Amino acid sequence: MIIQHHVKDIQTTTGLMRTSVFRPSEKGTFPTIIFYSEIFQQTSPITRSAQILASHGFVVLVPEIFHELNPLGTVLAYDDAGKDKGNADKFTKPLEHHDSDTQAMVDFVQQQPYCTGKIGVMGVCIGGHLAFRAALNGQISGAFCLYPTDIHSNTLPCDQGNDSLTRSGDISCPVVLVFGKQDPHVPAQGRAIIHQTLSQNECNFSYHEVVAQHAFMRDEGDRYDAALAIQMYRMATDFFHHSLRL
Repeated sequence: MIIQHHVKDIQTTTGLMRTSVFRPSEKGTFPTIIFYSEIFQQTSPITRSAQILASHGFVVLVPEIFHELNPLGTVLAYDDAGKDKGNADKFTKPLEHHDSDTQAMVDFVQQQPYCTGKIGVMGVCIGGHLAFRAALNGQISGAFCLYPTDIHSNTLPCDQGNDSLTRSGDISCPVVLVFGKQDPHVPAQGRAIIHQTLSQNECNFSYHEVVAQHAFMRDEGDRYDAALAIQMYRMATDFFHHSLRL
């Protein structure tokens, strides 16, 4: 599908959140995917990922996940300074504020004439964690989480007992988790903790490990695996075509 793009500053409980909206150009209503970025916010690789998803017949929202901590429109570089700033933001913003951001986007979607009202979530790196976290929201119909960080270690700030893994039993929608076996951010022991906890909580999830490094989806840098990325886009679009069109 040919797609269009516009920017919307969505009001959240913690301020305006700049959000890119990618959607099919043709008339009609389409299900939505909220796509959460890495710590660097909406870089060129994130934009291209959103465009790929939208071209399969989805409205795709890409929020600035650290909007409270940066000027609107901030994009961090893939260098040491960008990594340091992004990690500092990651360990500053509490999960509760991410929850309210998600709810603000859900409310926005429900008001748009081009949306069906069915919403899925997807993300990479911390964005994978935020997609997993968003699945706690009962208005989310499916979550596709690529190499989500900090779930097993409970290292993101939040109120005691409100971490994502502890609350995973509250997730009612289907969840897909994908990890790279060579990912140092989520080692084998951490992946085992996640799988065991979700199994004990009888979550509706599928779990995949691939031979890849962290950030293998990012089409810039030495860790990019194009063949695996194509496979993941196919898995994700098939998953959302099913879970968002029931």
